[in-house]
Order: sequence, then C-alpha cells, then structure tokens
Amino acid sequence: MLNLHQLRLLRELAHRGTIAAVADALSYSPSAVSQQLSLLERNAGVPLLERSGRRVALTPAGANLVRHAEVILERLETARTELAEGREVAGPLRLGIYPSAARALASGLLVSLRRAYPRLEPWVWEVDPADAPDALRAGRLDLALTHYYDYEYDSGDGRPPPAEPGIRSRPVFTERMRLATPTDPALAPDPDPAPDEDPVRKWRHAPWILPTPGTLCHTSVTRLCEASGFHVDSWHRVDDYDTALGLVAAGAGVAVVPDLSARNPPAGTTLTPLPLHRRSEVTFRAAGSAAHPAVEAFIAALRDTLPPELTTEPT
Repeated sequence: MLNLHQLRLLRELAHRGTIAAVADALSYSPSAVSQQLSLLERNAGVPLLERSGRRVALTPAGANLVRHAEVILERLETARTELAEGREVAGPLRLGIYPSAARALASGLLVSLRRAYPRLEPWVWEVDPADAPDALRAGRLDLALTHYYDYEYDSGDGRPPPAEPGIRSRPVFTERMRLATPTDPALAPDPDPAPDEDPVRKWRHAPWILPTPGTLCHTSVTRLCEASGFHVDSWHRVDDYDTALGLVAAGAGVAVVPDLSARNPPAGTTLTPLPLHRRSEVTFRAAGSAAHPAVEAFIAALRDTLPPELTTEPT
C-alpha cells in the first residue's frame, strides 16, 4: 500500500534533486528519507529512483507517481477545507510572517484574529519568505505571509514567481519601495547632479546599507542598481529596516526600504519612490486550501490591520 508521507517525500525529491536537500528542507536525517523512499519503492513494486553521484533521478514510473501524488495531496487539502466549512474557526493556527511585516503587523493581527475568533489560538513564527514553502509542506506552518519583488521596467511587471510544488498563494497588499537618503546636502556624494539624473544612480558612489546576501531583499536592491548602470557593494549589512533608516539619518549611507517600514522615518532622511514594488501574499498548501476558513480569517485580519495607505490586492 502506498504511504502518504512517503509520497510527500518523493514529491520533494522531484523538486530538490538530492536526498540531503529533502532532509534539510523537512528536518529529517538523510538516512530516514532514504529508508522511507526505499519502502515506497518496495511497495510500488517497480524502480522509482536512479542514483547518479549525489543526485537521484526519477525513473519514468517515479515521475508518473509524483504526478499522481500532486493530485492526491491537493485532493486531501480540498477534503480538509470542506470538512472545516461550517465549523467554528478554532484551535491552533501556526502563522509564518516575514520579519518586517511581523514588526509592523503581528500584534494588531493577533488582536484582530482573537476578537473575531475567540477560540482560535494563533501562533506567530518569524520566517523568511524563502523558507516558508518548506515549513508549509513539512506541516510546521499552516499559513504564511510571504512576498516577492517586481520591477516597473520588467516586461512581466507584477507577475508572481512560479508556484512551488504543493504551494499556492493569494495576493493581499502591495508596497512601493523607496530610496532612503540623508537629508543634509553636505552628505550627498554628488551635490550637483543633472536635474533628470536617475535618483538611484546619483548615489552610486555612496556607502550602501544592504540586507544579507542570499535574501530576496538583497537581490532586489542589487538588481535595481544594475538597472541604473552600476554594481553596488555595501559598507553595512543590515536586515532590520528601522536600523537601516537610523543609519541613513546619521549619514552612514543610503538604503532601500518598503512603505510598511517607512511610514515614520527618522528626522534627517529623505524618501524617494522607486520603480520597484514588494507584493505580499498569503501562502498555503495546495489549491484545495484556498477557500479554507482559516485562510479567509487570516486575510480578513490582515486587511483589518493594514495601514489604510497601503494598496490592497483583489482576491
């Protein structure tokens, strides 16, 4: 008999390519993953995997089983949604929220959820958007607030990245990103720029305050600078936007910040709108969960908590 847990592991292997990557993503040991996949292969009665060095390829039978696994897992989420309809929204709800949104919204979000659903037990986990899909598939999270960036000069403006296997999302709100610079003109690296000069390029020789390399935020800033014709390096590595704004006000450099973190900038900073947006989504397991009452409750609470000046996305 085919095992649902083992099918999930096979799907992850199809997505990640190595047993070590599956183990790391789902917090198992590689030997445990390998053992479970061997059991699945034995129960299937046909070879599902072909090993080549450190990587593991799916046989045609394995790839076909993954396609069936996607359907089975999505139908399971649909069944859970239908069972939840008509029931009171109650019990634990594990919420992943990216750090800057957690600082700005988490407390108000919890108040809104508890007011609307007294028997709900929301738990907040601060998580980077890149880590949320793994946590959702592993069952460590029920829902997550994630984001992606888009650029006005891209032909695919506003288009979300491709969905990961077993993961779906619904848009909630959009922010414009802004260039935070020191107000004191003596601190500007080019006090007499051309009137029509690109505001990002004007600061190409300034110290930049960048997020940690490898994060979506870091990639968005480096792409923005490349579009303005220069490669940016940083003197400061800061992930917290409040800290970054404080450094800007002190004349330590320039930074890119979202609307959500720039509503009350410190004195001594100037904020310039950029052709870059951060789009936030509620992310969950499979399309079958889209209408789950907990998803609806989370989105309603977010919209109740959001500052009124932020753009609200239709669903």
